Amino acid sequence: MSIINNWKIVILLCLTLGMAPFFPEPHLWGKLKWVFGGGVGMKPMDWFDLVLHGFPFMLLSRLIILKLKHLLNT
Repeated sequence: MSIINNWKIVILLCLTLGMAPFFPEPHLWGKLKWVFGGGVGMKPMDWFDLVLHGFPFMLLSRLIILKLKHLLNT
């Protein structure tokens, strides 16, 4: 089984890399607020950081979609 298809690893990535640092707020949450606020002043490093912290959630979304697709086809 591939690592990107392993539910346990993807959820662990979401809880660690996706949410780190945890205080004062999750890093991904702060970046998303910045983007939805217009993203004024965001540099390439900030966009890379958004993708880095958001990637585990993209993998999780992919797994959920594939699972739902499989359930609907059977």
